[in-house]
Amino acid sequence: MIRKLFKKKNQKKDSKLDDFLNKYHIPREYFSVNRKSVTKAILIGLFVALIPMPMQMVAVLFFIPFVKFNVPIGVATVWISNPFTMPPLYYLEYITGNFLLMREGISDMQMTMEWFQENLDDIFIPLYVGAFFYSVTISVLGYFLINWCWINSVKREKDSK
Repeated sequence: MIRKLFKKKNQKKDSKLDDFLNKYHIPREYFSVNRKSVTKAILIGLFVALIPMPMQMVAVLFFIPFVKFNVPIGVATVWISNPFTMPPLYYLEYITGNFLLMREGISDMQMTMEWFQENLDDIFIPLYVGAFFYSVTISVLGYFLINWCWINSVKREKDSK
């Protein structure tokens, strides 16, 4: 289904995109829509999205020299963590990090900058341990889920013909 949508878009010769890619010497594979490139983009985007850090979209771009993936999809996937989802996400990562480190953690949390500055040393390690756990787990699950959905979509399309 998603494949058909992208296929229709690609059939229309988008001369503006081609002009842009040629002008800046950007390889076409960073915009290609195929199973491998999309699943890699989801893997990288989810991995970076779940790490608490500024400029996550830029962090996705650091993977470009090492992995060929659909860059727009990878950058867009980072927006899973946004200003509305960050507080519960980071809290869950902190609780999980404390659990994995077998620590009790801080019980009297406050949502003020002063509190965070005073307790940063106690929060930092559990937060990033939990973030690493969720980044690896969810990005790998997302990769295999999108891969499985894509393959089943193609099989269903072939069976219906």
